[in-house]
Amino acid sequence: MNMIKITNSASLFSKLTKSLLVLPVLLTAQQVHADGMESVKTFYEKTQSVRANFHQTVTDRQGRKVQEVQGTMQLKRPNKFRWDYNKPYEQQIISDGKQVWLYDTELAQVTVRDTTKALGSSPAALLAGGKAIEETFALSNAEIKGNTDNKDNLNWVSAQPKDKESGFEKILLGFKDNQIQEMTLVDSFGHHTKIVFSNVEVNPSLNEKSFLFKVPKGVDVVGE
Repeated sequence: MNMIKITNSASLFSKLTKSLLVLPVLLTAQQVHADGMESVKTFYEKTQSVRANFHQTVTDRQGRKVQEVQGTMQLKRPNKFRWDYNKPYEQQIISDGKQVWLYDTELAQVTVRDTTKALGSSPAALLAGGKAIEETFALSNAEIKGNTDNKDNLNWVSAQPKDKESGFEKILLGFKDNQIQEMTLVDSFGHHTKIVFSNVEVNPSLNEKSFLFKVPKGVDVVGE
């Protein structure tokens, strides 16, 4: 998928990055922007791979910032992706299309899960999945409440998980020129995660080795 006061940064960050595998988002849809669904359609039809930098900010229910981190991401359909989080919260989330590995460098621990169990109705599946994404998400045009300028001129789409037991509300995706620019997520505890992408490359040639994970020596492996 406790953040009002941080007592264990590593534990908190682990929970936040794991939420990528089961991401929700609070969507405040007020007006319908006709280009949103067109953007997401083009994204799934014409985008086979993406490489970008990202800036992630997490705030608690009261709107107080509790975590901020930057990193890089890569994805290749179907279901291959890599998220590298930089210091002070070094972690990696890597999927080779069959298994998902979450490596916490500070804890020296790797959690491995089967993609069919790890992805489901998750943001990771939403970005790296294929055209059949509407089987697990209900997609619709959306705008952020109170935003008459459609925030940074982005076309917004709401993704509502069809699995009622997912523990999430909605995922909000922002597109510009049919490229993913931003994600907004809110978990069941009211924690808001905002991910802004930059230097987005569409359909770059990605090395398949980027999606393979080799367990470092001395690191514990935990299966779920």
